[in-house]
Amino acid sequence: MTTTPTGREFAVVTGASSGIGYELARQFVENGYDLLIAAEDEDIEQAATNLRRDGQNQVTAVRADLATYEGVETLYSKIQETGRPVDAIALNAGRGIGGDFTRDTDLRDELNVIDVNVTSTVHLAKRVLPGMVARGAGRVLFTSSIASEMPGTYQAVYNASKSFVQSFAEAVRTELKDTGVTVTSLMPGPTETNFFHRAEMDDTRVGSSKKDDPAQVAEQGFKALMKGEEKVVAGSVMTKVQGAASKVLPDSVKAKMHEKMAEPGSGK
Repeated sequence: MTTTPTGREFAVVTGASSGIGYELARQFVENGYDLLIAAEDEDIEQAATNLRRDGQNQVTAVRADLATYEGVETLYSKIQETGRPVDAIALNAGRGIGGDFTRDTDLRDELNVIDVNVTSTVHLAKRVLPGMVARGAGRVLFTSSIASEMPGTYQAVYNASKSFVQSFAEAVRTELKDTGVTVTSLMPGPTETNFFHRAEMDDTRVGSSKKDDPAQVAEQGFKALMKGEEKVVAGSVMTKVQGAASKVLPDSVKAKMHEKMAEPGSGK
């Protein structure tokens, strides 16, 4: 454990204003960490207020648009301003967009998905991980998805972005195997957050169906992080079954399955 003025370890969680990110932050608070949490929306301040009510932990909120280079740099500057080493970081910020790639979706939206899910993840990891390696200690959690293992029909860019995150996490984990820094990828399935509404997928089968509890997903992810596990398919039994099936089914079959779940209007 790093010696700090509060006697507690220090963690950073991105995308923490709601959903899985907020619940990950709550896991850190409940397990005695001080926190710096970040998101692009104003709800991050209320999230910090709510987390402070759970104990005496220090919780700092940073509002930054991680889809931009400047936003990531702003967040990293705020981390540095604490004067504390990062003991754990959850690179959780992400978003999606649904629809037919050639007809329904806007290019700016697709590129924003890449900027948030891929570019900001690499950027912030590049800033934070060298310090962990230099100290010989640290825990890193990448929020990937079971979507990373299947072609994303009607979510083409989102699934591809999560495939990048999954591959990146596994590669970095191997590079850091002898450094004292662990890397874990969290692979949730469909989860009850505002993700599908924001992705304009309320009318899809997956968007309108029952989904996993973000608190359950976060708890499983946090436990895997603390154990230094490589990855965890988190959520309900059904999600774990789906994750296992994704390892053996041909991509063509998975693409058709995803089509049935994500096709616009399929939930009506």
